[in-house]
Amino acid sequence: MLEGLLPNDATHYMRVSAPEGDARRIADLIAETFDPAEVAVANFEQPDGVWAVEAYAGSAFDPDMLRDLVVVAAGEDFAARVEFGELQEKDWIAASLEGLAPVRVGPFHVHGSHDRARVPPNGIGIEIEAALAFGTGHHGTTQGCLAAIVDEARRGTPRRVLDVGTGTGVLAIAAARRFRTLVMAGDIDVVAVRTGKENARANASAPFVRMVLAPGVDAPALQREGPYDLILANILLPPLKRLAKPLRPLLAPGGRVVLSGLLESHANAALAAYRAQGLKLVRRRNIEGWTTLTLSAGGASARPLF
Repeated sequence: MLEGLLPNDATHYMRVSAPEGDARRIADLIAETFDPAEVAVANFEQPDGVWAVEAYAGSAFDPDMLRDLVVVAAGEDFAARVEFGELQEKDWIAASLEGLAPVRVGPFHVHGSHDRARVPPNGIGIEIEAALAFGTGHHGTTQGCLAAIVDEARRGTPRRVLDVGTGTGVLAIAAARRFRTLVMAGDIDVVAVRTGKENARANASAPFVRMVLAPGVDAPALQREGPYDLILANILLPPLKRLAKPLRPLLAPGGRVVLSGLLESHANAALAAYRAQGLKLVRRRNIEGWTTLTLSAGGASARPLF
């Protein structure tokens, strides 16, 4: 999932301030409506305690539709406050990051470079540079996947990990930092792959993370390194359903699949597609209206931790 990545052709932005609940509903509805490769959206708390929603797009920028979505999510009053504008030649991504506090999930602390000093000595810091991405880690889908990685660590160490739709690479980096094992990471977008490589290097994970430009899981490099004990897929419902059948042969006996990018109302549809491939639900985790599913192939899998 291209969470937090600026679309390649971004030229315009939308911005609106609202209380936290309204801001989250606005951001979630925009994220659900548009292709994340075409429209990037983030919501975050500002220093004054009011939340902001920002959306960035190029050819997909549609002010009327965006305003209508704000009406549906939060009402006419907030739609009247929406601001639109053209992107200027400035480090607007860094400005967005300044208002974001680090996100903690178990030992993981996802943060910007401005918060590097806030990572505790026993924490696993994952730094996403402001020049490359914004908002990563603050979305409920990413948090759910990070929590699933923490769950997997309690079981042992997977021999091979696959991250489908890696985006900024935050999940691949988290798995590499926690398990110190090979993590294959694929994405259909060349910008995402380049960003993931840079983030892996910045987070001392490059020796373990291999980024691949790949739609789905059919790339020879991804096929060659399987089967995988842990597969992460934080994307959207339609591609998750399409992946169910081709992904199944890549899962090792006893391996686990973590699915996210799902609204709570979409989770059962994804679950049905993977149950049809013989997988069983292990855990359903809901965070801020988004669902993360962990499924198992049954049998033994992860190696014990020593």
